[in-house]
Amino acid sequence: MSKLKRIAAITMARDDEFFLSKWIEYYGRELGAENLYIILDGHDQKSPKNAGNAHIQKTPHINMSRAAGDKFRINKLSELAAELLKTYNIVIGCDSDEFLIVDPLTKKSLAEYLGETKIKTSVSGLGFDIGQNMNCESKLNKNQPMLEQRGFALLSTRYTKPVVINKPVSWGSGFHSIRHHNFHIDKNLYLLHFGAVDMNMLKTKAKKRGPDWINHLERRGNGTINAVTNKKARGEKWLKIARILQQIFRPIYALDKPGMFGIKWVVKIPTRFKKSGI
Repeated sequence: MSKLKRIAAITMARDDEFFLSKWIEYYGRELGAENLYIILDGHDQKSPKNAGNAHIQKTPHINMSRAAGDKFRINKLSELAAELLKTYNIVIGCDSDEFLIVDPLTKKSLAEYLGETKIKTSVSGLGFDIGQNMNCESKLNKNQPMLEQRGFALLSTRYTKPVVINKPVSWGSGFHSIRHHNFHIDKNLYLLHFGAVDMNMLKTKAKKRGPDWINHLERRGNGTINAVTNKKARGEKWLKIARILQQIFRPIYALDKPGMFGIKWVVKIPTRFKKSGI
């Protein structure tokens, strides 16, 4: 362990106890809880029960528009990452429902793999937007690993994020890009997003937002869940194709982000990814 590079993971959350606890469990196991830095949005927020030696700070909650709030949060996280890079070699920044994994075929831990990877400012994993297949997957059991219960994902450029950095940067909102920097998608890294992992969880969240949100969800469903439920799932060979497309092509309106011409492929999540314990 003494030869490994120092790696920290950071996030910011509000009213997100379930995913934040999962985030701490995973990154704590991979990096050590003492290397986790969490900003809780609001002094009313309770620290997760499994926080352990993780560093937790609370900031006053300010009611803002979604866009302004996203910008406020990412600026705070960019500042935190810059400060940590004075003593750490690498920082992973992501939302609490996002998990960066290394392909088990490498037989390396996340820390080992990142420590051996040549990083030019940042590196990205291929984005998996994991959703509940309503035809064959039941309500999520929160006490069991999520990947034991979910087997499909939408290959999403939205979640191919430059979450790993080794130099101070200015992330764009949601970690989706880095201002004035290109990105590199590593062949063995994957960023798993679980925001649509369970329809019942989405409905509970919508109820807190108001009847309009519930009506929208009932009427149109969730994009990711609709895709994994209704589209034919492709095999693993399509991961390499998607990675090549995303690396080469960019949307005209955002040249610092990956593109896939709007193609939406659903894939079966490789069974070996369950080894991550997520």
